[in-house]
Amino acid sequence: MKLEGKVVIAQGGGPTAVINQSLVGAVLESRKFPQITQVYGAVNGVAGIVNEDFLDLSQETTYNLERVANTPSSALSSTREKPDEAYCKEIFNVFKAHDVRYFFYIGGNDSSDTVRIVNEQAKVANYNLRAIHIPKTIDNDLMVNDHTPGYGSAARFVAQSFMGINLDNRALPGVHIGVVMGRHAGFLTAAAAIAQKYPDDGPHLIYLPEKAFKAEDFLQDVKSVYDKYGRCIIAVSEGIQDENGEPIITRLVEREEDAHGNVQLSGTGALGDLLSQLIKDKLNIGRVRADTFGYLQRSFVDCVSDVDQHEAREVGEKAAQFAVGHNVDGSITIHRVGNYAVDYRLTDLKEIAAKTKLMPDEFINARGNNVTDAFRSYVVPLLGSDMPDVSRLVAPQAKKILKK
Repeated sequence: MKLEGKVVIAQGGGPTAVINQSLVGAVLESRKFPQITQVYGAVNGVAGIVNEDFLDLSQETTYNLERVANTPSSALSSTREKPDEAYCKEIFNVFKAHDVRYFFYIGGNDSSDTVRIVNEQAKVANYNLRAIHIPKTIDNDLMVNDHTPGYGSAARFVAQSFMGINLDNRALPGVHIGVVMGRHAGFLTAAAAIAQKYPDDGPHLIYLPEKAFKAEDFLQDVKSVYDKYGRCIIAVSEGIQDENGEPIITRLVEREEDAHGNVQLSGTGALGDLLSQLIKDKLNIGRVRADTFGYLQRSFVDCVSDVDQHEAREVGEKAAQFAVGHNVDGSITIHRVGNYAVDYRLTDLKEIAAKTKLMPDEFINARGNNVTDAFRSYVVPLLGSDMPDVSRLVAPQAKKILKK
């Protein structure tokens, strides 16, 4: 049976550098099917649906869509709202009024759960609807997926940033801490490891949420590196936790939660300040600096992985192909094949929704203060084909005459 009606596409959660590739892929592919009457874009995610704030993307030119595809951040704007049953009823009222038969939601863990709820409610209401979750998150923490669109470009930004931090820190030595996004999964922070080219390059230490953070071990690690190189660069996830699973940052600021019940970790430099002060107080090192990357890694212009771009486009196209062409629901998932290629599959939403994929043990060293070669092999193909390189002077030192 071919469903005839409108498509609604929405973007949820945090923006990425390639989320519009998925939007445009879904729009252009949907417009190829004769049973699609119009393609709508919901402004501000599910909130745009209940408010009937739609853009008629059937009337957008292909030329302009392609320009938007190469522009970071969410072209339709986003939302953190999570629909409950009452909210879903409002969505269905709008869908029925507009004869919407296909719903594509581009987002991460929480957005996939929204698609699951909408999908289940549609069946209960006996409303013929195909709902597809299109993966997106810089955290790279969606279950089943080998990796997620948005991650490669954000990881590229992190790696290049630590390349620059390393060059700066080598010229003027000290301790430098870079705090990177990552609530429960450390994939993004771990990408800092690719900045290392020479044996003494930073980051020298990498701390991830998957391993309990102990202040005494941290100080010992920093001292060991500093004594060896006269400097130390540290990459740390904003979500590092103590032995009880409590985020370290909650010791410093009042606990705040977002609409999904997640503790707010971003928007403050408190964690970097805490770790900096700890090093100054306990190790008596004077030059200690910290940077909190915050939102910089999500939508940075001109720091985009070409691999990430292509895959983000393809998951959008696949959503339309599965829903319209094959009349099925689910979540598009990415699977690695061979040395490096990908295969796209449709996975049951229950395997994805509201779940979090963590860094596997094989990606983290035994002490929990760095990553392994297995992780480096995993992440390198995702960063793109033209990663920059850095070099050092190799000329011999001239002989001293006065200062022997």
